[in-house]
Amino acid sequence: MIFKQRNIFEIFASYHSWPFCRMANSARQTKSARKTQSARAALGSVLVLSLIVGITHSSFLFAATRENIHVVGSSTVFPLAKVVADRFAKTTKFRGPNIEATGTGGGFKIFCQGLGAAAPDIVNASRRITRSEFDECVRNGVRHIVELPIGYDGVVVVNSLDAPDFTLTQKELFLALAKRVPNPNKASGFIDNPHRYWSDINPLLPKLRIVVYGPPPSSGTRDSLLEMAMEPGCRAFPALASLESSNREQFKKYCHVLRSWPEFVEAGEQDNILIELVVSNPNALGILGFNYLDQNLHRVKSAVVSGVAPTYDNIHDHLYPISRPLYFYIKKAHVGRIPGISQYLAEFISERAWGDEGYLREKGLVPLEPELRKQVTIDFKAMTVLRRSSL
Repeated sequence: MIFKQRNIFEIFASYHSWPFCRMANSARQTKSARKTQSARAALGSVLVLSLIVGITHSSFLFAATRENIHVVGSSTVFPLAKVVADRFAKTTKFRGPNIEATGTGGGFKIFCQGLGAAAPDIVNASRRITRSEFDECVRNGVRHIVELPIGYDGVVVVNSLDAPDFTLTQKELFLALAKRVPNPNKASGFIDNPHRYWSDINPLLPKLRIVVYGPPPSSGTRDSLLEMAMEPGCRAFPALASLESSNREQFKKYCHVLRSWPEFVEAGEQDNILIELVVSNPNALGILGFNYLDQNLHRVKSAVVSGVAPTYDNIHDHLYPISRPLYFYIKKAHVGRIPGISQYLAEFISERAWGDEGYLREKGLVPLEPELRKQVTIDFKAMTVLRRSSL
C-alpha cells in the first residue's frame, strides 16, 4: 500500500479526534488519569509517525518503478544472462532486462549502494560475495540478499591458433605474472621480476616475450586467477608457503600483485575485445572465462595448466585447477516491486536453460550437479536469505 501525501495530512488531522485524545481533554479526569492519557497519546504519536515514515520511505524508493530488470556484474556471466534475457523478452509479457558488464567487483559496488528503483536488482558474479562486500550492502540498507549458484566456469589461458602450444604450471604462471619473485641466487629475499621470455622461466617453454592480456582489478576472473593460480604458484616456494601461515597480508603482497605493461596488460571487462587482441598478436596470451574459449574455438586454443586441459568434463568434475562456481545475487526487497524478477530467474534456472542439455550449455555454461540444481531451485522458491556466517 502506498500513501499519497494528502492521506498523510488526513491522518494527522484526524489523530486528535481519536478516543484516547478526547479522553485526555476531558476536564472531569483526575490529574493522574490525564498524565496516563498524555503518555498514551505520545505513544500513539510515535506509532503513527513510525508507520507513516516506514510506508512513505518504502513508497519513495519505488515511486518511479522501472518496467525492466536491471542486472550488473561479471563479464563472464554477461553472455549467459543476456541470452536468457533475450529469450525472456520474446516469450513473456515483460520487457527485456537491462544487463551491464561491470565486472564482479564493480557490480557488487553498484549493487550494494542501496535499495529502490534507481539501484540494480541483481548482480551476477564469477566468484562468491566477500564478507566486506556483504557488510557494505547491509550498511546501505541491502539486508536481505538471496544467493543462487548457477553453474561452473574455468579461468583459461588462451592464445592464437597460429601460436605455439603452451603447457604451464601454476608456479610458472606466478613466475611470469608476479611483480616480485623470490631471488633465485639467494636463500631468501625478493627481487623485481626479471623474466622477459617464457623460456627464462623454463627452457622447455617457447622463446617468446611474455605478453599476457588479462582482467582488471574489478573483475571476478582476476580474483579467481589470484586465488587459484597465483597463490598455489607462490606456495611452491617454501619461504612464501611459510609466510602465508605467519603473515597472510604480507603473503598477498607478493602473490596478488601483478606486473604491469608490457608483460601484463589489463584488457578491460569486455572479453570479446581480449579475444581480438590475442588473435591479432600470435605472441600474446590472454586470460578469460571458459565460456569465451568455448565460443571461439575456431579462433583460439587453451593452454594446459598443471597437467589438465580446461575441458567441459574437467571443469564439471573439478579436475581443472582453476575451476570456479558462478552466482546470481538478488535483492529480496525488489522482488514483487520490479516486474519480472522472479520470472526471469525462473527461466534461468529452468532445466531447459541451465540443465545438462539446456541451451546455456551451448553458450559455455558448465551445469551444476542435478542434486545441487534441485537445492538451488528450492532456495529460489523460498527466497532463502544469505547469512553472513556462511561466508
